[in-house]
Amino acid sequence: MLDSQAATRILYMKILGEELGGIGRWYLALPPILLIGFLIGLFFLAAAGQSRLNMANERLHRAQLREQALNEFAGLLTDAESAQRGYLLTGEAAYLTPYAAAVANVRGALDRLHDAYGGDDSSSEFHALRVLTGKELGELEDGVALSKKRGSAPAETFLVNGGPARVGVIGSVTRPFCGTCDRVRLTADGQVRNCLFARDESNLRDPLRHGASDDELAGIWLRAVAAKLPGHGINDPGFLQPARPMSAIGG
Repeated sequence: MLDSQAATRILYMKILGEELGGIGRWYLALPPILLIGFLIGLFFLAAAGQSRLNMANERLHRAQLREQALNEFAGLLTDAESAQRGYLLTGEAAYLTPYAAAVANVRGALDRLHDAYGGDDSSSEFHALRVLTGKELGELEDGVALSKKRGSAPAETFLVNGGPARVGVIGSVTRPFCGTCDRVRLTADGQVRNCLFARDESNLRDPLRHGASDDELAGIWLRAVAAKLPGHGINDPGFLQPARPMSAIGG
């Protein structure tokens, strides 16, 4: 039975091919050709899609590396600044350990950040960043060195004729010590001035008279200290004298 059916199909195909000539043979060959073409096209589409997916993954990976390197660099600078400030304010040598560790790793972190952004040595942006980083680290180290030498007191003391008499000189203009200054002034009329050359004052008197809580007063004081500038700027061309000179504020 099967052989008879197969023979019938073969005869039918022969008849169809003879009746249609070349068209009949193409009719039989076209579906497999189309199927093969479809599969080939599908293969190339899949390959192109995989290539785009790989490129997207690579871009994502590079972005993650850049973010990681940037966070590491910024975090080390913050750690160095915080530890240095802790040492300047308290004089405790324990702050010097995290300070030294952060400083020692900053340049390596900057190199990794440079590599994460392509490692282009001709980049003017990274050259400027290296210069600024070196300047920042130099200023931090100068502050530590100055504090080790003279402490946080505003006066630099000298022995008179070998001692024991001493004389103190506050050279705030000729030898500024703003980087190690931990002083604020509470004036005679209840204003907080975070620098003797500051033009702004924080009013502590009125909140105190109106029954402000200790936490509220502490908040005013902390905000005043947090606004303390890195330097008095007295030698800057744009420096302006405060409205009240030191002789008028007391405290």
